[in-house]
Amino acid sequence: MFSHLHIKKLTRCLTLTLALGSAALSHAAVMNPGKLTVGSDLTFPPYEYLEGKTPAGFDIEFMNGVAAAMKLQPTYVDTRFTSLIPGLQAKRFELIASALFITPERQKVIDLVPYLKTGESLIALSSSSFKPKKPEELCGHKVGSMQGTYWLEKLHTLSTDYCVKQGLKPIQVSEYATDPQTTQALLSHAVEVQMTDAAVASQVVAKMKGRLEVTSDTLLYPVLVGLGVSKTNPEFKQQLIDGIAAYKASGQYATLLQKYSLAEPDDADIQALKQ
Repeated sequence: MFSHLHIKKLTRCLTLTLALGSAALSHAAVMNPGKLTVGSDLTFPPYEYLEGKTPAGFDIEFMNGVAAAMKLQPTYVDTRFTSLIPGLQAKRFELIASALFITPERQKVIDLVPYLKTGESLIALSSSSFKPKKPEELCGHKVGSMQGTYWLEKLHTLSTDYCVKQGLKPIQVSEYATDPQTTQALLSHAVEVQMTDAAVASQVVAKMKGRLEVTSDTLLYPVLVGLGVSKTNPEFKQQLIDGIAAYKASGQYATLLQKYSLAEPDDADIQALKQ
């Protein structure tokens, strides 16, 4: 028979073992215990950008809050947009937080956890006579966009299936490494129109103080935005989902959405992804 003292010692050891095991489990899905490495293209305000040397923007504030709920310390790896998914697959970081639109093509190679709803806008020079309201008006015109974006395929399809078939000239699409470079191309008349995310467009126009304006009058190509995670790490994906739920429950996410004038996906949006 064990003595009372012996039983107490065994109980303490068991409690300590369980606690250590629980702590190890909470960090088992990340590369470094207590740390969360995030890939982000820090050239895309208001979602992600640098204030001096400090990452800032909606996605950064969002991930800081989610990471805190997960009891992890986030670090950000500045990565150009077209290199984000390869970077995730090469395990340079655990997740992508970079206004990554959820598309069937991307869902084939990585998992995407929806957290935001957005769409595109068209921007033109305020002094320009060409101020298109919808993509169908872009036939025969020069349009600039950041590389690797969801809407590029839409533009190329529109050019082929609508413009050319209607006997109109195709859309001349120019791609640039970053969104600010696309805006510079617009300002220098290298392109006539810039297509970009609606929230980005609003900020760019505000910064230009009258030189540019949003010409589209509706949200173009509405789409959900997701955090990208590897298909090989389902445990981490579940930790992330739980962290997002905890962050939302705190009320901080609603405040953040209001700050940036953005919207959360509703249940119908989420269900549509599963169809």
